[in-house]
Amino acid sequence: MTRPLIAASLVLALSTTAVLHAAAPTDTMMNEKVESYDWVRPQADFVRREVMIPMRDGTKLYTVIVFRKSTKGGPILLSRTPYDAQRATTRNRSQKIDEILPVMDREFVDDGYIRVYQDVRGLGRSEGDYVMNRPLRGPLNNTRIDHATDAYDTIDWLVKNVPESNGKVGITGSSYLGFTSLMALIDPHPALKAAVPQSPMVDGWMGDDWFHNGAYRTFGFDYDLGQTVDKGGGAVPKGTGDEYTAYLNAGSAMEYAKAYGLLDLPAVRKVLEHPAYDAWWQGQAVDKLLASRKLTVPTMLVVGQWDQEDSYGAPAVYKALEPQDKANDMVSLVIGPWRHSGVNYEGRELGPLKFEGDTALQFRTRYMKPFFDCHLKTNPPKCQTPPVLTYATGADRWEVSQKWPDGAYTPLYLGTNAGLSFTKPEPGGDSYVSDPAKPVPMLPRPVRMSGDEWRHWLVHDQRFVDGRPDVMTYTTGALDKPVHIKGAPKVDLRASTTGQDSDYVVKLIDVYPEENTADPVMAGYQLALGIEIFRGRYVHGFATPAPLEPGKTYAFQWALPNVDHVFLPGHKIMVQVQSSLFPLYDRNPQSWVPSIMEAMPKDYVKATETVHYGGDAASAVWLPIAKD
Repeated sequence: MTRPLIAASLVLALSTTAVLHAAAPTDTMMNEKVESYDWVRPQADFVRREVMIPMRDGTKLYTVIVFRKSTKGGPILLSRTPYDAQRATTRNRSQKIDEILPVMDREFVDDGYIRVYQDVRGLGRSEGDYVMNRPLRGPLNNTRIDHATDAYDTIDWLVKNVPESNGKVGITGSSYLGFTSLMALIDPHPALKAAVPQSPMVDGWMGDDWFHNGAYRTFGFDYDLGQTVDKGGGAVPKGTGDEYTAYLNAGSAMEYAKAYGLLDLPAVRKVLEHPAYDAWWQGQAVDKLLASRKLTVPTMLVVGQWDQEDSYGAPAVYKALEPQDKANDMVSLVIGPWRHSGVNYEGRELGPLKFEGDTALQFRTRYMKPFFDCHLKTNPPKCQTPPVLTYATGADRWEVSQKWPDGAYTPLYLGTNAGLSFTKPEPGGDSYVSDPAKPVPMLPRPVRMSGDEWRHWLVHDQRFVDGRPDVMTYTTGALDKPVHIKGAPKVDLRASTTGQDSDYVVKLIDVYPEENTADPVMAGYQLALGIEIFRGRYVHGFATPAPLEPGKTYAFQWALPNVDHVFLPGHKIMVQVQSSLFPLYDRNPQSWVPSIMEAMPKDYVKATETVHYGGDAASAVWLPIAKD
């Protein structure tokens, strides 16, 4: 060791010793618990502030503000979350800002944005009472506060108390955070200049988390328990076995809730008490609330093509707001090749599907950030936001459209010999027996609605049910040219039942060629592009359930999720029809009961379902075929 290094080491040792001796002597039996430790050290490349922002009713909401050191005149990007703002801003206890924040924040904070996360009232470290999807003040909310007022008050405080900002605010987030982003657009603060709601919860009955077209989604029990219970919350304690068996043994949704003590949860009771699309559900539908107001904040709505939780919301809001957008520059729609919230993670693949690069990063850098930049920066670039941006799966490319849907609806008819054709067939029909004791599973058993099984279930190979006697399968021949669809395929199913109620599930499927040496995993693969259910009792109206007349042919009409997809030459188009999708959706007893939630064992009966085709009862899936 050289002499200068020896000297430096001696100085360091002496200074450290001096510090230790300067402190009070350590009692060997003193309490060694320390009240706090500031894990953000002086060498950190960021500033992180925790504040309690007061709302108009005096309630204070826990808020974390994060930005790079030396930031000046930065736009604020806000997210209001029920999932813990503390955790969202402490991904790692690092001294680097890129490490502590979620992946999707990197491009923003690296360019001078101020990132803000806030716990919604009643959750995390915020004060107040929590109400699941708190309704807008009015008939369903007799207080003077809601997510709209909380967003307004938060933004008002931020622009007055964050001196590093330029006074312009954007809001974003996925799922519940998409819902709070949309609620901020109702009577918005003047400083709110742009919004990107992702996979937002919009209408919990029509097609988002709790119901789809009247059929109850049982996974809501786990969400409600995890979301609303302080001690003992989490997944329903049914064990780690086959959820198919657990729900089947329990019986109805009500009996399942009773068995696990879930009726003690107000959020569960509310849903079970409102099985139809009554005023309680309609009054919370965010697309209806926004449609009744003038849109003043530029909004980019984002959804994944295989969103397993909230596929309905973003397109519904787009449809509701687009009539106001005369210049085609206030509201835009984005559909990417993602699962629920997949836009905020790596987007190179989904289950067995592989895409051309990281599609999520491509979207965030090429479209989302430029959208915020042009509305939030002090010296903004010109806005060049596409009216509609979609990723064409099959062809693997991003596409821009001026409107949505962007295809001409063309009927693809179900017909004889299990065929599908663009030509209407001769009249006929196919029958199958639907047995509630043996419902069609959503996945190969054992079924677990968690982890990657849940995230990827919509892209699972459908061959596992093809050939079941209670699943009707219709297929085209191998295509000799591409078929490109851009929009939400529409189902027009003409069917009858021997029961007094029935569910109908329709799947639109891309069947890959049996030989595929380039990608053996996809050889013969049956890729679902859309899976959706309709509960028969609502054929006369979603607010007016009524029994079906046995033997009568009804026109059951509903939409599949929105999609941009190219069926390639050599592939086939398939449609599957069945009457259960279990355990995701509760079983239809197929006899008449006022509320399926309360069906008893004796109510579950077999029924013969008949799919009619041709003539005046021509079942079809209407495809929005684009002109390429």
